[in-house]
Amino acid sequence: MINFACKQFDLEEIVKCSLGLTKSEYRLLKFLIADDKQFTTDELAVALKLDKSTIQRGVKSLHSKGLVTRGQINQSVGGYVFLYRIKGKTHLRAIVTDIIDGWSEGVKKEIQKW
Repeated sequence: MINFACKQFDLEEIVKCSLGLTKSEYRLLKFLIADDKQFTTDELAVALKLDKSTIQRGVKSLHSKGLVTRGQINQSVGGYVFLYRIKGKTHLRAIVTDIIDGWSEGVKKEIQKW
């Protein structure tokens, strides 16, 4: 818990808000952080007991935000399968910290104008 004047914030809330994540995207991110290996969308759907389309939207969003990497395996029968993996906790910490620092600087500027 982080106490800020009159309100307390969970770290989960801070990470979700700063990265603009939905609940399912955050749940997916937590899972990928906990088990640092590559997963297909099918594997993620089974492990998290979520619909495959929810997983597909989630990994697409996390990938577009630069939080996960996406690899590809070409199948012998044709087609391919994407594999997703977290970019690393250090990378995520840096992103969230930069966002919070930017917010803090913005608040300081507004206070100076006040």
